[in-house]
This record gives sequence, C-alpha cells and structure tokens, in this order.
Amino acid sequence: MSDVIRDLDVDKLATEFQNQTPFPSICIDNFLHEDFANEVADAFPTYEEAQTMGRGFHAVNERGKYQITDSSVFPEPIKRLHNALAAPEFLNIMQTMSGIDGIIADEKLTGGGIHQTGPRGHLDVHVDFNYIVDRKLHRRMNILVFFNRDWKEEWGGKLELWDKDVKVCHREFSPIFNRCCIFQTSEISFHGVTAVRCPENCARRSFAAYYYTQETNDDFMKNVHSTVFRARPDEHLKRNVLMPLERIGRMIRGSRSALRRMIKGS
Repeated sequence: MSDVIRDLDVDKLATEFQNQTPFPSICIDNFLHEDFANEVADAFPTYEEAQTMGRGFHAVNERGKYQITDSSVFPEPIKRLHNALAAPEFLNIMQTMSGIDGIIADEKLTGGGIHQTGPRGHLDVHVDFNYIVDRKLHRRMNILVFFNRDWKEEWGGKLELWDKDVKVCHREFSPIFNRCCIFQTSEISFHGVTAVRCPENCARRSFAAYYYTQETNDDFMKNVHSTVFRARPDEHLKRNVLMPLERIGRMIRGSRSALRRMIKGS
C-alpha cells in the first residue's frame, strides 16, 4: 500500500473527520503518490469505452453516469488502487479515522468502481442504500478518488455535502486530480454532484469504494432502504413534478413485472 497511497497523519485526519459539519467527512489532496496517480489516470477507459463496459444511468435523479464494478476488467493500475483501498492497512486507517470498529471492504464493489459522468450528466442529492441484504452488510463509509487533470471550476461536477433537511450545502469539492473525499454514510449524509458541464471530449472521472460493518448499534441503520433522493431547495420542477412522475413510472413497471412473473408461474 505504501507505494500507492502517501503517508497519512491518521490522528490528525481523525480529529478533522469526526468534527466536520454536516456529518463526518474529510478531503485529502495529493492522496496517491503522483506517479501512481498518473498511471491510474492514463489507464482509465474513455467515456465511450465505459458505456460499453459498465452500467449506465438515465433517470431524472442520475443521468449521464456509467460505472464499472467488475474488477476483473480493470486495467492493472486501477486493480492496484482497488486492492490498496481494500488492504488491511487501509481498513485500519479508516477505522481509526472514523471511530467505527470492524470496517470491511466490499469485494464486489457494489455501486463502486470506475465512475464516469459525461457532459450534462448529474447526480442529485441523496443518501445511499444502507444495507446489502444477501451479505448482511451495513454501509458505513464512502471514499472517492478523482482523476481529472486540468478540471476547470466552470465545468461543475462538484461533490456537495448537505444538511439533514437538504436546506444548506455546507461543503463542496471540485473533482480535481488526485483529490480524495471520504465521508461517513448514515441517514443524514445527504450528498450529490452538481451538473457536469465539461466539453464533449471530456468526462468527470473517479474511483469509488464503499465500506461496511457486519454489526451496527445505530438506530438509523435499522430501516433498510435503497438510495433516497431529495430535490435541492431551488429544484421546484424536479421536486413537484419530475420526481413524482418517475416514482409512478417505477411503480407501474414493477407491477407489470410482478404480473408477468405471476402469469409465467401459473
């Protein structure tokens, strides 16, 4: 791991992480050794390649994003990054920093891995799914490492951290090269990505990994849910029209699928 991630002052990071508003979080610039960060950036698939290799999102709340979670297709430098973020040494850092015991990495990278969002893409404010039912894992931490050289402020794509009522954005981070953002996931860890306005030949690139525990004593983790989206304060059309219409559409599609399964099984 030492040849991938720079030496970190874990005690200092723990103090900053655990005392942040609106929820525990930290931003670390120059997270990886520079030579290795450049290797990873050079190994990233193009946005067009990501569209054929991974899963795309085209909904109201998440659009223009593609993720590749199958580590068997990762180029070698990205595999090394994945392995470093899942190594016991790094899990110990995450535990010390967060104060959460028993943190484990997700070997299947559910929802994680290589992320790319193209021009006009976005990810609305949300809290993440909190439980993997089949493996009985409680989601506790997110890490994002960005690989965008010469990213311009006007291109958007900022990571936002919002308060529990989604009224105030307390922190925002541009996805600049070799920046790492880590935050605790809970029922109040609302976060999102502003609209991406990069040129057509560009994309917002990151690598994401999520961490879990097998046990939790926190009351807010007892209600299992998928990703929960909220509209920003100025997104009136989305809140009042587009999001309700999409929920209705999902309900209709779900009812049709259930009916087909019932007919097939009869």
